[in-house]
Amino acid sequence: MPINLSALDIEAPAELLRAIAHAVRLDLLRTLTSGERSVSDLEAATGIVQPGLSQQLGILRKADLVLTRREAKQVFYRINHARFAELSTLLDAFADTVAVPRHAALADRMASGGGAAMFARVE
Repeated sequence: MPINLSALDIEAPAELLRAIAHAVRLDLLRTLTSGERSVSDLEAATGIVQPGLSQQLGILRKADLVLTRREAKQVFYRINHARFAELSTLLDAFADTVAVPRHAALADRMASGGGAAMFARVE
């Protein structure tokens, strides 16, 4: 279902984008792509120590980007896939405004030997 960009309440998506626009939080989310992790696992995997880890996880929780479950004294985190689907829909609405569809541009970059984040080709 396409998003009507002109009717979009801009504050909620802006808050969501601010929540992921931080290197530490992106690192935490990247770590969670392999599955659910305890706080101690996240600390070991990322090197982010307390109390900074708790602060960054709190921001991700507030943005509803991660889900938690408690088992005894341990808290486990996992990605909230439904929330990322909403984010993907928002970004796709913007991507559809460019001249070359995102999938075609990505396929062109991959075919030329570059990755999705390639900006310049060194020869």
